Amino acid sequence: MDFRLEVVIVPVSDVDKALSFYHDRLGWRLDADFAVTDGYRIVQVTPAGSPASVIFGDGVSAATPGSVGGLLLVVDDIRAAREELLARGVEVSEVFHDESGVFTRPGTVGRVAGPGAQGSSYTSHATFGDPDGNQWVLQEVTTRLPGR
Repeated sequence: MDFRLEVVIVPVSDVDKALSFYHDRLGWRLDADFAVTDGYRIVQVTPAGSPASVIFGDGVSAATPGSVGGLLLVVDDIRAAREELLARGVEVSEVFHDESGVFTRPGTVGRVAGPGAQGSSYTSHATFGDPDGNQWVLQEVTTRLPGR
């Protein structure tokens, strides 16, 4: 049995502001925008090249807006991805790696400036947030681990 992650729900306080950020600023594809009833609106967007989408809206999450962290976006070139986000007016951190050389932790704990050792896959990161503070992590992957 395959279990495919296809949608992540992100809690936001202002649907139109979030839509402007994800669709207009980031350039993510708008898949759906349904105003079902008063207080219930569903918006779905998809990052370029991603099989998974993001849903936000009114009445779609009980989580506090801005409370989601560690949402991971895999990119082929961390520096190019960072430059693209900056060109789109998005505040994005400098490229960093975790002192453990493994994965990035919440906040700035263990961050070391610059890409991971020898630019190896999975070790270079940058972060940005949406208008509510939901945190996204860019992770550079150039060579997949076996079985992926």
